[in-house]
Amino acid sequence: MGLFSAFLALCFLIFFHELGHFCAARIMGVKVEVFSIGFGKKILHKTIGGTQYALSLIPLGGYVKLKGQDDLDPLKRDIADDSYSSKSPWAKIIILSAGVVFNLLLAFLLYIAVASAGIKVLLPVVGSVQEGSPAQRAGILPGDHIVGARVIDSGDSSLGVLDFASPGEPASLIEILSWQDLSEIIAQTPQLDSSLGSSELFAPLAFAIMRTTGDKTTKLTLTLRPESSSHQNLFGEMIRQPMIGISAQGAVGEMQLNFTRAVKFAYKELLRSSLLIFESLKKLILGVIPLDQVGGVVGIVDVMAEVAPSGFSAFAMLVALISVNLAVINLLPIPALDGGQILFICYETLMRKPMSDRVLYALTLLGWTLLLGLMVLGVYNDVLRIVTRSF
Repeated sequence: MGLFSAFLALCFLIFFHELGHFCAARIMGVKVEVFSIGFGKKILHKTIGGTQYALSLIPLGGYVKLKGQDDLDPLKRDIADDSYSSKSPWAKIIILSAGVVFNLLLAFLLYIAVASAGIKVLLPVVGSVQEGSPAQRAGILPGDHIVGARVIDSGDSSLGVLDFASPGEPASLIEILSWQDLSEIIAQTPQLDSSLGSSELFAPLAFAIMRTTGDKTTKLTLTLRPESSSHQNLFGEMIRQPMIGISAQGAVGEMQLNFTRAVKFAYKELLRSSLLIFESLKKLILGVIPLDQVGGVVGIVDVMAEVAPSGFSAFAMLVALISVNLAVINLLPIPALDGGQILFICYETLMRKPMSDRVLYALTLLGWTLLLGLMVLGVYNDVLRIVTRSF
């Protein structure tokens, strides 16, 4: 059942991407000749309104074939009014970028749906406090529930304990609903001017804390200054960032958000996942991520099949991440992808002349070779990982 759900979700992601191209092309007056899910031999097809809708044999993608455009023959031209090649550069860019926009829109809507249904999060409850850390010096204790935080102004650098209801309580606290919120606030602590005597001196933070002792709950604010510490990031690199010396208790709760907060959550997740994927691509190009970590469609389906039984929220979050991934990858300046085609159009617009047929053909051939090579590498790595895991 998980494998079937994964396959359907992947087909839907491809369909939604191509639907973006289809809708934009129709709006711009371009005839859509073929709308296909998958490549290769057409298994099922039906022509409606001059467009052939097809399900093809190889479910590794999909395509929309526009009149006057042929990805395998970039020299093909058609000057008819309903042809892609007769449209203005802006119309072409809108058509090409519509698939990416639709993928991002789908991810955004999925994030809203997840947030509205209730999100399981790691609660910002302190499990342990490191000896000699800023948190210990400030008086943070295991079991403290951190509910808010803010950066203290440079002119208000006194560190200590404030009663939650006192006149000195820091204003404009940022609400903390999860351990991830807390981690992000700490990691984004502003670094002070190095002329103050240290190249790694950070601004002080104020934390609003709920502390339960027996039947009594105390509300107070603790202030501290994060210290730079070594930390291993998602890519296995050792980096230095502000930390306060606490770890999570491990308590999990469900976060219920109204529509406004759900939209904010969706925007934040969309931005976070986009930046993560861009960073991953940069690390891959720089060689930080080895080529044997490159994955393909087989790995995507495998991961989705594993996550599918976990419930709607987990599966929807993964589908949204993959949708963002498809959007980012399609923006890459590879001639076989939307980003490469947009780059060609920008070049022709700026230079006020078309690219030579010889160069255009050579770049397109190079782009397809690179793309197919990456697809083969991804599938090889995926199969190898699955086989290795099975033994």
